[in-house]
Amino acid sequence: MKLSTKGRYGLKAMFELALHYGKGPLSIKDIAEKQNLSENYLEQLISSLKKKGLVKSIRGAQGGYLLTESPGNITVGVVIRALEGDIIISDCITGEDSSCERESFCVTKNVWIKIRDSINNAIDNITLEDMVNEYTDINKFN
Repeated sequence: MKLSTKGRYGLKAMFELALHYGKGPLSIKDIAEKQNLSENYLEQLISSLKKKGLVKSIRGAQGGYLLTESPGNITVGVVIRALEGDIIISDCITGEDSSCERESFCVTKNVWIKIRDSINNAIDNITLEDMVNEYTDINKFN
C-alpha cells in the first residue's frame, strides 16, 4: 500500500502553510520552492484542499494561501482523506455490500480491519502542529 503523490505532496504543502501560520499568505511558488514540488501540480492540490475547506486564498500582490484553521486543529488524516479519499486496505471492509462468499468465516478480514483502524488512529492523532513542533525540535541546533 502506498499513498499517491496527491496525499504525500498535499501533506507537504499543508505542512509548509502550517510552518508559516500567522505570518500571512504563502504563494504557490514559495510553497513549491520550499518543498521542491511542481507548481502546476501543487495548484491542482491546493485547489482540492480549498474545495474541502482546509485552505483559503488571498488575492493581490501579497496574496497566496492560508490554512483555514490553526495547525493544531488539522490532522494528517483530514488532509490525506481530502486528497485521497478513505483509506481502503481491502474491499471486504469498506462497509459497502460485500460480494465475498467467505465473509462470515474469513480468517483475514479481522487483520484488514485492525490494519485500517491502526492507520486511521495514527493519522487522526497527528496534527500539522505536531509536525511543525517535531520539525522545529529536529532543526533547533542546525
